[in-house]
Amino acid sequence: MNYLFSFLVFINCVSFLFFAIDKFLALKQQRRISERTLLFLTFFGGSIGSVLSMFVFHHKISKPSFWWKVLVIIVVQIIVIYLIYNCLKINPEQ
Repeated sequence: MNYLFSFLVFINCVSFLFFAIDKFLALKQQRRISERTLLFLTFFGGSIGSVLSMFVFHHKISKPSFWWKVLVIIVVQIIVIYLIYNCLKINPEQ
């Protein structure tokens, strides 16, 4: 369980950083990080870092299509967590 927690902290920090870098690149009108990369990081555990960075840097806030994709990812993550802990009866203390 410690490895999972460490991974989630790491991926959320990376996700937060990538969103921040993308915002900086957008302001400088330089080549940006692709939405696919940002959504990939969000999907694989970086949803907290992604959403936090979106609000902190006001980045991608005005794009409803991006918000919907992030929302779908978060809903899928919640369903997966529910299934793991309730349907498979996995003990979180292990």
